[in-house]
Amino acid sequence: MTYLEIVIIAIGLAMDAFAVSVCKGLSVGRIRPKHAASVGLWFGGFQALMPLLGYALGISFADVVASIDHWIAFLLLGAIGANMVRESLSKGDVCHSPDFSAKSMFLMAVATSIDALAVGISFAFLGVNIFQAVATIGIITAILSVIGLKIGNLFGCRYKAKAEFVGGVVLVLMGLKILVEHTLLA
Repeated sequence: MTYLEIVIIAIGLAMDAFAVSVCKGLSVGRIRPKHAASVGLWFGGFQALMPLLGYALGISFADVVASIDHWIAFLLLGAIGANMVRESLSKGDVCHSPDFSAKSMFLMAVATSIDALAVGISFAFLGVNIFQAVATIGIITAILSVIGLKIGNLFGCRYKAKAEFVGGVVLVLMGLKILVEHTLLA
């Protein structure tokens, strides 16, 4: 997997955190540096931690499933992406409160990074440099979360669904690319 592909996956994974950050930005009257630090560190940190945990889990049984690893990566990325697209099309979007407490941010960071755990499992099967990948995912998520906070503060929640939709499509396309590469080029 190339570094560009890791960046594209990182952007796709970051869309949930971006969408929540957009709503966080809407919920505060004035963004302070502590708000930006909060969304950047919580979301970026968990988006980096979860693939590392998934990788550790996946590497423990990678040898057993080596012959079907491309199918597993395709199914995981496809399912995550399809779920993001489905959520983006649902009508029940509600913006979040201005609560930046550790408890609130922890719960949102975990919720927005569960998909990154599954991607980490896929990385184990694909032989990805996990430290490069988690650093890239964490940094991109932190940056996009801060940008989302500012966008939300300026424009509101109208871009939340679009961000989730784009992120979901990106993950589905990356899963398809992995499947095609391994089945046609194998």
